[in-house]
Amino acid sequence: MAVPTFVDRVSLHVSAGRGGHGVASVHREKFKPLGGPDGGNGGPGGSVILRVDPDVTTLIDYHHSPKRSASSGGHGAGDHKNGGHGADLVLPVPDGTLVTDPRGNVLADLVGPGTELVVAQGGRGGLGNAALASAKRKAPGFALLGEPGDELEIVLELKVVADIGLVGFPSAGKSSLIAAISRARPKIADYPFTTLVPNLGVVSAGDTTFTVADVPGLIEGASDGRGLGHDFLRHIERCAAIVHVVDTASIEPGRNPVDDLDVIELELSRYGGLEDRPRLVALNKIDVPDGRDIAGFVVDELRGRGFAVFEVSAASGEGMRELTFAMAAIVEAARAAKPVVEATRIVLRPPSADGKDEFTITSTSDGWRVRGEKPERWIRQTDFSNDEAVGFLADRLNRLGVESKLVELGAEEGDAVLIGDPDNAVVFDFKPGIDAGAEILSRRGEDQRFDDSRPAAHRRRAIQEALPDRAEGETRADVARRLDQPEVYGPTSYDIGGAEDPDWAENDPGNDPEE
Repeated sequence: MAVPTFVDRVSLHVSAGRGGHGVASVHREKFKPLGGPDGGNGGPGGSVILRVDPDVTTLIDYHHSPKRSASSGGHGAGDHKNGGHGADLVLPVPDGTLVTDPRGNVLADLVGPGTELVVAQGGRGGLGNAALASAKRKAPGFALLGEPGDELEIVLELKVVADIGLVGFPSAGKSSLIAAISRARPKIADYPFTTLVPNLGVVSAGDTTFTVADVPGLIEGASDGRGLGHDFLRHIERCAAIVHVVDTASIEPGRNPVDDLDVIELELSRYGGLEDRPRLVALNKIDVPDGRDIAGFVVDELRGRGFAVFEVSAASGEGMRELTFAMAAIVEAARAAKPVVEATRIVLRPPSADGKDEFTITSTSDGWRVRGEKPERWIRQTDFSNDEAVGFLADRLNRLGVESKLVELGAEEGDAVLIGDPDNAVVFDFKPGIDAGAEILSRRGEDQRFDDSRPAAHRRRAIQEALPDRAEGETRADVARRLDQPEVYGPTSYDIGGAEDPDWAENDPGNDPEE
């Protein structure tokens, strides 16, 4: 199979890296087995970035390798260790690359060295349980999963950024002209459609250096798909000027330079977008006697139409200096009027599934379908094998207002609720008014072992504080009983030895008033 040397349109499948998972971990050390959550976060996945590189002139690398993927982020670990970031994948593309989706919608037009397009964003890393801890959730027993990166199909279409574009009939001498004014060595032969792909040449005229591109031969009906040239006209859309290369020595019957020029101009107008470009006319092949005579017949008529006309010979070099300096003058004027193109960074963000609202709910034959950036992201982050994580998801959805909205729309208990993309949705049974954390002993994400209000600890502290004030002969156990039963050991409301003292008796020693 023939290997192409010039590729100007490719389909590319790009996949960004997945974010690393967070981890649920508890800090442990000697004499401190429950030191609190210390699970680290997962690292973000790498993005796929298109970057304009002036040294790249073709898309052939992506023709051979049409699938590109960035690396994923690392998973978190205990002791507050976060996962590593996935490396971005930078794909160099030629200046003037148009990025579209498979349906032809333009995503970006990359012009200017260094311009970048983040075409596929890496997935976010999941939070570890240390980041999920709060005053009400002191010891989460779960972590969030990393999100998958963007994955999509794009089409790269090259529009060669040349300063001058050459157009004309097949065998008009475009390739010979480029070879005469530059070091480019395109294939040259004496049969039509020798040039199958555009050729580029670098030309110097005085202090000005510019590039020239030719378009494979245009013929009448090119706008309807005939010939090759119409497929490559996009390569001169950004040219500062168009040079008509007209064959003055054609031996085909019925052809003359004026008619050839009119045919090419008609095809350019049908293609569109080139009406404002300056035109130069190069009457080529005047080294042939008949060619010089024919050029003399038509030069005045063409100049009368407003064209700058040059009689040249790519074979002998006659008239080439004047033509190249005329090209240079147009290029200089165009560059002076053109604003400076600075490198930019473009981030491709797909439209939100829910539009302007945080979420939308629609009734379908399969059930109630919930769409929205937040609910769908939370679904991707949830580990459904962990009951606590599922309860955390339910609480998040409830706080967002999904449950109340379902009730408002008429959803009943047991109805199916689908969250996410229709092709990969997660299905729940609707149970309104159920607190997902009611079935566990403590609130979701809490561990009573980390609670400051532990009764045993308070009791030991109170006993320790009361020991200095204990009575003579009173033991620690006595202090504990006195604290546990204050009504027995507490202060009395009567005088000891008085009439209200239940332990007083008249015959008790020391109770005789005469003694």
